[in-house]
Amino acid sequence: MTPNVDWDFARTVAVKVAGREPFAESYHQPSLESDMVELTAQAERLVEAETGLVSLDGPARARVTGREGWIDANIAGFERLARPLLDHLASDSSSQPDEAADGEDPSTRGGVLGVARSKMASVIEPAGAKLAGAQLGAVLGWMSSKVLGQYDLLIIEDERPEDQDWVYYVAPNVLALEKRYGFPPREFRLWLAVHECTHRAQFTGVRWLRPYFWSLVNELLETADPDPKRVMDVIGELVRKPEGEQRSALGDGGLAGLLATPEQKKTIDKLTGLMSLLEGHGDIIMTRATGDLVPSSKRFARVMSQRRTNATGLSRIVRKLTGIDAKLAQYEQGERFVRAVEAHGGSELFDQVWSGAENLPTINEIRSPDLWISRLGAPTGA
Repeated sequence: MTPNVDWDFARTVAVKVAGREPFAESYHQPSLESDMVELTAQAERLVEAETGLVSLDGPARARVTGREGWIDANIAGFERLARPLLDHLASDSSSQPDEAADGEDPSTRGGVLGVARSKMASVIEPAGAKLAGAQLGAVLGWMSSKVLGQYDLLIIEDERPEDQDWVYYVAPNVLALEKRYGFPPREFRLWLAVHECTHRAQFTGVRWLRPYFWSLVNELLETADPDPKRVMDVIGELVRKPEGEQRSALGDGGLAGLLATPEQKKTIDKLTGLMSLLEGHGDIIMTRATGDLVPSSKRFARVMSQRRTNATGLSRIVRKLTGIDAKLAQYEQGERFVRAVEAHGGSELFDQVWSGAENLPTINEIRSPDLWISRLGAPTGA
């Protein structure tokens, strides 16, 4: 049978899990929409001035949406991402009609970016397609209630360009956070826009970066080997471990990391190093580029850091299994790396990361910046 994912069912589940949007009908939303169009354009100029990265794909476009809109955008992105793998498996299935297949292996993006985040899966049997849709939908629905902004980097040339390359802002989540913490709206919105525009500048201002990123993702997709029994066995073993051992076992990649082969783990390490760099760089630029325009930036950073680390109950379990905890650690590790490199050789040394894929730090170098500094030929202190 043709491998597939039930995308419609994924959306149904995601919307249900996302829950009610308290601010979906808020009278504040029209002002948020006009603000984000204006502030995204301003943020792009600030990012360019601070980083020197100039988008080669034209100006950034802001889209303010609800949770359902964010879910729709991400399901469309996953469908584009998964298409080559699904087509490949469909070809294999048609060439071996007597071979039964019984597995699925869904996964999701972590970010900005997190994307932020990993491995898309496929399913052979129709029942498996619905199960995969349910699992993907559950994670996207949960994430839709947390995410504030996202740059859409899932670009396929000449395929509905009007629906790609957007900077998304999830209105009810932004408004709820502003109300809960008493954030000055214009300040917070500019601060948020700068982070997302920094990610867009990274991928549209460094021409080789997007193809390299997708080459890593494709390496994972091409070696995907759905095996539901192994997934259930690993989860069963995991839940029986004490919490400390669970945390250690999940490591950097969540459940996907536990299921990965040694070769896949090498690719995951490259992706983790890259995303740590991009997230840490984004966090630093969002404060530097705004300067005096956002006097509350330190408070914003403190609240966001607490928001990332404080999780209990089901939320904590979901974050660990999906690898989102690993993504959250990327912000802190990446920021320390950027600051350490700049402290040693200034922006001139740091900017060498944009020269080519060979200059990107590994995850070990992210954690030990002196390793990267030495590899790039910059003398380290005694």
